[in-house]
Amino acid sequence: MDALLTVNNVWMMICTALVFFMHLGFAFLEIGLTRQKNTINILFKNLFIITAGLLLYCLLGFNLMYPGEFNGFFGFAGFGLSSPLADGTLDLGYNQGYTYWTDFLFQGMFAATAATIVSGAVAERIKLNSFMIFVILYVGIVYPIAGSWKWGGGFLDEMGFYDFAGSTLVHSVGGWAALVAIYLLGARIGKFKDGKIGAFPGHNMPFATAGVLILWLGWFGFNGGSVLSANPELTSLTLVTTCLAAAAGGVSSFIVSSIRYKNYDITMFLNGILGGLVGITAGADQMSPTDAILIGAIAGAIIVFGVALIDKIRLDDPVGAIAVHLICGIWGTLAVGIFGNMAGLDQFFTQLIGVACYAVISIIGSFLIFYIMKVTIGIRVSSKEEIEGLDIHEHGMDAYPDFGLKEY
Repeated sequence: MDALLTVNNVWMMICTALVFFMHLGFAFLEIGLTRQKNTINILFKNLFIITAGLLLYCLLGFNLMYPGEFNGFFGFAGFGLSSPLADGTLDLGYNQGYTYWTDFLFQGMFAATAATIVSGAVAERIKLNSFMIFVILYVGIVYPIAGSWKWGGGFLDEMGFYDFAGSTLVHSVGGWAALVAIYLLGARIGKFKDGKIGAFPGHNMPFATAGVLILWLGWFGFNGGSVLSANPELTSLTLVTTCLAAAAGGVSSFIVSSIRYKNYDITMFLNGILGGLVGITAGADQMSPTDAILIGAIAGAIIVFGVALIDKIRLDDPVGAIAVHLICGIWGTLAVGIFGNMAGLDQFFTQLIGVACYAVISIIGSFLIFYIMKVTIGIRVSSKEEIEGLDIHEHGMDAYPDFGLKEY
């Protein structure tokens, strides 16, 4: 028993480290797909998300998300962490797959991810202080309450709603907030002008590509760790379905986009990979390899049309976060009722109910936060700050200073 717990716990800690590493991937992807003049601002936001997110999850979020016995909608087990004890030491009977401390850290990494999704969508024009307030309230309160409905044993869990690793609980919760944010924030200057859609090319495609590959690697921990043990059968199957869906998403996306736009767009390729990963996350532990390929391929096509739809309704999403995390998150959640060992009409409708419930809490929660800030302290930088770049105005520095020799 002790040896098995040790093996399981070590695997969970490795997965925790991989999910932590995903934050570097998100940072690389976001700065790569946006303009050079906002690089430091994006890096600062990503650092704030993981640091503040972990502190908030320790002080408040973990016990909101896992309150123990509660009414299925809201519960709170108290402030801070208090590990279960047996004979004065850590109770190793807490769980066969991991200890209490590992449980907190693994789940804390997931909590921070939801806010990172929003960071990319609002890039290049949001006030830094407003974004930080959003992170505090959304990660500290909204996400944990939403998470308790399924992963905390709440009413959706009792209903039979299934989300293995967070297509809805993490990605859609972040995606809905991103959608609300860009609606209230407005488009970047010049994005929609004279009925045309302006292009703002990312300044560093190597960074964006590295970011996606890091995220793909991190997904080994995101999905593999969600088995909640080192079970060899389930972990290996989960990693296979995860990788196949990512590959299919990338290939599908670049093929569909090349047919539609007559060129090979690497940004579509990159987001297609991410779309496949998001799509498989809800049911990675129960899909066959063929199911995973189909789910990923459909997600890849969704990316192409999803990005076009966001532009058509004149919403500005610099990194494609809505298509990747929200639309593919919804697709992946519903796919549980179509493919795999839970397929069936009843399960499909249960999944649909779950998607709707998370839409309601995410939209209401994020709208209240952003709208109150919009009418009080404001959420958007000035036109001058946006045009000249947030790095200079918010941070007083340049991400790529001239290191050449100067004559004095």
